[in-house]
Order: sequence, then C-alpha cells, then structure tokens
Amino acid sequence: MTIQKTYLQVLTELAKTASKKAGEKILGIYQSEEIGLTFKGDQSPLTLADQAAHDEIVIHLAQTGLPILSEEGSSVPYEIRKEWEYFWLVDPLDGTKEFVKRNGEFTVNIALIYQGSPVMGVVYAPVLDWMYWGNGEIGAWKQEGKEEPKKLNEVTDATVKTIVASRSHMNPETADFIAKYPQVEVVSMGSSIKFMLVAENKAQLYPRFGPTMEWDTAAAHAIVKSMGGKVLTMKGKASLTYNKPDLLNPDFLVKCFSG
Repeated sequence: MTIQKTYLQVLTELAKTASKKAGEKILGIYQSEEIGLTFKGDQSPLTLADQAAHDEIVIHLAQTGLPILSEEGSSVPYEIRKEWEYFWLVDPLDGTKEFVKRNGEFTVNIALIYQGSPVMGVVYAPVLDWMYWGNGEIGAWKQEGKEEPKKLNEVTDATVKTIVASRSHMNPETADFIAKYPQVEVVSMGSSIKFMLVAENKAQLYPRFGPTMEWDTAAAHAIVKSMGGKVLTMKGKASLTYNKPDLLNPDFLVKCFSG
C-alpha cells in the first residue's frame, strides 16, 4: 500500500479539520464549570474533554479506513499493531495538567505513521488558536487564527540561544542539561507546544528526560522533521521510532537544526 502525494495532502487537511473540531469540543468543556476531573491508574489526570476530543477525532479519521491508535482509545496488542503499515497516532488532549490549570497550554495531536516513522503531523492549540501542520511534501506551517499560514523555515544557524523545558516535568537531569548552556534563556511551556517553539526557531533545543508516550510526540515530531529539525534519542542519537512493542519513549532531544 502506497499513499500517493495528493492523498497525503487530503489526509493532512482531514487531520486539520479533525483537530479543529476536537478543539471546539475541548473549549466547550474548558469554559464550563464541570470538567469531570478523574485520575487514571498511574495518577495522570483525565477530563470529559479528553474523551470528547477522542470521539470527535475518530469520527473524522475512521473514514480513511486506516487503524487509529489513541491515548483514549482501546489498547491494541503489539501482535496486531506490528502488521500496520500506515496508522493514525492520536493524543486527543495533550497537556491535561495544563487544561486543569486553565493556562491554555494544551494541544490536540494527530500524526500519520508509516513503518515506524511520523510522515505527517497536526498540532492544534485551541485556546491560542494556533494550528501547526507538516509533511515531507509541503514542509511545516503555522496559522494563527484567521491569519495567512506561514511556512516554518529550515534553520542553518546552530547557535543555541533559548532552551524550552516542560512546565510540569522539570527534573535534575533537565537542569544539568541546561547548565551546559550558561548564557541561554530558558522558557517553560506545557504540552507539544514545546516542540512547536523549536519548529519556529523561538527555541533551539528541547531536552526531555522522563516518561512520555508515543502519542505525546508523534505529531510534533512530524512537524519538526518537516521543517528540517530532528527528534533524537539522548542515548544513541537516533530518531525516535513509533509503534514499538512498548509505547513508552526514551529520553530525547528536539533540535531545530540538522547535524
């Protein structure tokens, strides 16, 4: 099965529509008094918005006939997943902690995976109304509200001026990494927006030490890759891969320049 170039554009537009519609569902709950906060077995937060966004996204993506792996969907055994050539990898609400804090720093993440690699991604921040998307054919783009989309250009200057770090997951390993750049500005941010700051060259590096899942990173990874950046494992400096037997990511580094 090979997805033709024109079809990849169709899938990108479909994912953008799905993320925008999911964002509308999320905002409806975000702006209400009752967000339905509960906690999963690992004590990570869950709200009514997570499930509402998942349901909305599935309505749109299911029409493609491609498998869907979502944080809020049913788990799929690796024995089944390993046969997938293409599939959708979705985090309906990335940054639930930020959603609960009502700071607006959360996103809808939709990626298309081909043989373990993210080939297209859409990241949408509903409160900010920022839409990012990218694939290998068209590069990476950002649209703010109803403004004209802007292309995110490849970065050739490897000077590190700004490092972005997690607002909710700062730890000693991250602090040690940042200490290697004593003159750098440090920006804290939630969700996959951190990747997007790198894609925009507003930050040059994003180090992540600590647990993340494949659906947390895939869409943003695709966008960073589409503008010429990289998402590399801390150990081995290999590109993050997807649809592993264990969906947990290793520690990684996002950089806006190649090399």
